[in-house]
Amino acid sequence: MNTYTSSAASGGQALSRRLLLVMAIASGAAVANLYYVQPLLAEIAQTFHASTHALGILSMLTQVGYACGLLFFVPLGDRFEQRRLIVILLILVSILLAAMATSVSMLWLWIFAFLVGLTTVVPQIIIPLAANMADETNRGKVVGVVMSGLLIGVLLARAFAGLLGSELGWRSVFGIAAIFMIALALLLYFMLPVSPPKSKLQARDIFLSLWQLIRTLPTLREAALMGGLLFAAFSAFWTTLVFRLSTSPYHYGAEVAGFFGLLGVAGASIAPVAGRLADLMPARRVAFLGALCTLLSFLVFAGLSAHLWGLILGVILLDLGVQAAQISNQARIYSLRPDARNRLNTVYMTSYFIGGALGSAIGADMYAHFHWLGVASVGFVCSFAAALAAARPVKRMVSQK
Repeated sequence: MNTYTSSAASGGQALSRRLLLVMAIASGAAVANLYYVQPLLAEIAQTFHASTHALGILSMLTQVGYACGLLFFVPLGDRFEQRRLIVILLILVSILLAAMATSVSMLWLWIFAFLVGLTTVVPQIIIPLAANMADETNRGKVVGVVMSGLLIGVLLARAFAGLLGSELGWRSVFGIAAIFMIALALLLYFMLPVSPPKSKLQARDIFLSLWQLIRTLPTLREAALMGGLLFAAFSAFWTTLVFRLSTSPYHYGAEVAGFFGLLGVAGASIAPVAGRLADLMPARRVAFLGALCTLLSFLVFAGLSAHLWGLILGVILLDLGVQAAQISNQARIYSLRPDARNRLNTVYMTSYFIGGALGSAIGADMYAHFHWLGVASVGFVCSFAAALAAARPVKRMVSQK
């Protein structure tokens, strides 16, 4: 079978395997802009003589910008033609990446990092588009495939940035990324179908309706809370890993910190599986298990970070847990309101990246004051709270068996 949906189900456009692959690759290539900076923090610190606190703010601002982009751009996908919106955003982000590569101070780097995050929301428009084109029986699997592309992009971004930054300097990473975004804009302009708007609401009413969705959909609130907490834990770890690897007993550079991201391929590989499980069993249960896996990873980090194999095991568990919860939460919120999938994604992902921004900032400060155990404590508390958020509904489901 060559398609995941009929043309009728997608408003005249069939979601072929080829198009699904393109959407997955595009999501990964676009989201990578958010993560290039993390393995480059030590090099940026040398260029601008920046403190750990200043570097934590840099990592945080990229994610704050992304949260703002989710809030202001992604809802428009329900109201305006999505291909045009995607191409415009890719052109804007390419200009801002080039500006980031030429920054002359930490202040300008902060400003451009925020603006890059603001315009790097293309994946969160592509994912609801794919969900709209899928039929009900395959929606979780389709979301999982696109998300696996996105997650691989996140992981390869760190490896690419770490290797290229160590060889050519951190500025080259953002310059090459700008060229990537122009090429991606051209690819998607020719590959994506024209997608009619799903809502007839005016732009002002689209934004006002976000609060109504939050107020009336408890599943959305729970998923958003879980997502924010787990991504806070995830970001606290990845923001500070480069500092941990630069100290005893490792003394590694940016290239090793970047290649650590490749270990998370195991986490990316779980995305289609988690999506299929969300089609077959309660997605909340899968999300709860993901939160427990994340919790376990920080216990490993706390006790075994002096051993390389302990860090490797923890990274695999962390990515498995966070991504399983992410896919499951997105699959269940997309089933709530088919006419509002971009707005549902806005609420969920805004909470997700606000959590990530706070996790980056708090993780950097905790590392500065309490070293690695401080980071592990942040991750443990956040993942424990996420598991608690899902524990009562999971118990209720178990009792109904």
